[in-house]
Amino acid sequence: MWKRNLEKPVIFIVGPTASGKTTLSIQLATILNTEVISADSRYFYRMMDIGTAKPDENEMGNIKHHMINIADPDETISVAVFKEQVTEIIAKMHQESKIPIVVGGTGQYIHAILHNWEMPELESDHELRELLENYAERFGKLKLYEFLQKVDPEAAKIIDFRNLRRTVRAIEVMLKTGYRFSEQRKQQASCYSQKIIGIRWDRSVLYQRIDGRIEKMIENGFIEEVRRLIDLGYSSKLPSMSAIGYRELAGYIQGENSLEEAIILMKRNSRTYVRRQSNWFKDNDPNIKWFESDGLDYRIVVDYIKSEGGWIKPE
Repeated sequence: MWKRNLEKPVIFIVGPTASGKTTLSIQLATILNTEVISADSRYFYRMMDIGTAKPDENEMGNIKHHMINIADPDETISVAVFKEQVTEIIAKMHQESKIPIVVGGTGQYIHAILHNWEMPELESDHELRELLENYAERFGKLKLYEFLQKVDPEAAKIIDFRNLRRTVRAIEVMLKTGYRFSEQRKQQASCYSQKIIGIRWDRSVLYQRIDGRIEKMIENGFIEEVRRLIDLGYSSKLPSMSAIGYRELAGYIQGENSLEEAIILMKRNSRTYVRRQSNWFKDNDPNIKWFESDGLDYRIVVDYIKSEGGWIKPE
């Protein structure tokens, strides 16, 4: 048994896709008798299981998970909504003397909790978003990104020009509110005692793991999952479908490319995503305790948490 030894402790587990974050979080939650909060935006959506590598009931075991399967594919969970809901979950867990474990690779969702971002709660304007997306489709993503650089250079610094969804969101917020997106996302002092655990792999080995996982997803029915979503009327242009693999396979299903081309795109886009993730979770960040994941024993992580600052101790 364990008891909290700090005020409002929260454990974060971060790292790139396919690094083993989910497995580690479940192992730690079992040892600490606590619950897991997902900060992976891909896990929000129902019916999107195979392509997101969402943990199933067998993997989760008896560990309660939050922020998984909370929305339909045509709904949007903004960072502001995510932060509000997770803040409430963390508060409830603290009342129950549990140490929340927040795990994920979606940088802005993790940072919203880590750094207590203050953000406007602005609902998406679907017509405006479609207008901006059509502009990008006609003139190119880079052209729209260059507009963002002119009107909000600070926001542009933290947004990859290839990430159309975030570029569109930053411009949308500014046009709807009249204020720059970067000025509205204010960082405040954290209200938690935080411990950040990072998992990293040699990049070439990680790419091999990603390639293998993609092949396994195809074997496990990923194509059928995407086809079912399309048959239900969900457009491949939805924000939820920006999760790697869905638009690529939608293109194959709709005759725009071959399956081989779709898989090549999935692997290439996954590598790009890993590089984007590394911008959020840097190797030289002094606040992150990095563990080499090849052969990582979760008990080493438990020992680290116990030894650092009296986080947990036997009752």
